[in-house]
Amino acid sequence: MKLALFDLDHTLLPLDSDHAWGHFTEVLGWRAPGAFSTAADRFYEQYKAGTLDIVEYVRFVTEPLRERDVATNAAAHQRFMAEVIRPAMRPEALALVAKHREAGDTLVLVTATNAFVTAPIARAFGIEHLIAVDLVLDAQGLPTGDIAGTPSFREGKITRVEQWLRERGLAWLDVEDASFYSDSINDLPLLERVPHPVATNPDERLARIASERGWPILNLFA
Repeated sequence: MKLALFDLDHTLLPLDSDHAWGHFTEVLGWRAPGAFSTAADRFYEQYKAGTLDIVEYVRFVTEPLRERDVATNAAAHQRFMAEVIRPAMRPEALALVAKHREAGDTLVLVTATNAFVTAPIARAFGIEHLIAVDLVLDAQGLPTGDIAGTPSFREGKITRVEQWLRERGLAWLDVEDASFYSDSINDLPLLERVPHPVATNPDERLARIASERGWPILNLFA
């Protein structure tokens, strides 16, 4: 098996899908104007600094979903895809994914954003496999605010990729080759784990490390 692993936010997309979804809930009237932005900007600064409490953040971002029903949430996400995500899907990112697909690589989106937000985005990119933050769902199929299993965040991305491999009867030794594309210093553990790390639209700290180590630096949105 040859793997092509992709982060999502600021890697394949020139935006943060979780952050964008939160702002969209204000557009929908699900939060008071500015209510999401004030808190989310604080969380985002923590994310960039590598200090984000992912459990606290997931409870915060899923709050509007818990107050509605599954059909309403799904319809809202369809509108989000049409108005926010699809217009942001750049040809350069689609071409990168297509290159790995044509090479016969197994495509996996590995993101710290929750699966409610990211599953339709993975499908839109034509990426078959998704490793995301899984949400605990109640009997009605609504998120409880808790995370199911290990969050795919920082070192947790390695744990989740290894779990994904085990579910297929595989281990790292069975992977002939693997690339991982990411913009974020938070993804350094998984970047260090694969044979071919690619700093993609990297933040300042990751760009510095990539330069020091001779890793490729790819700027899709320059």
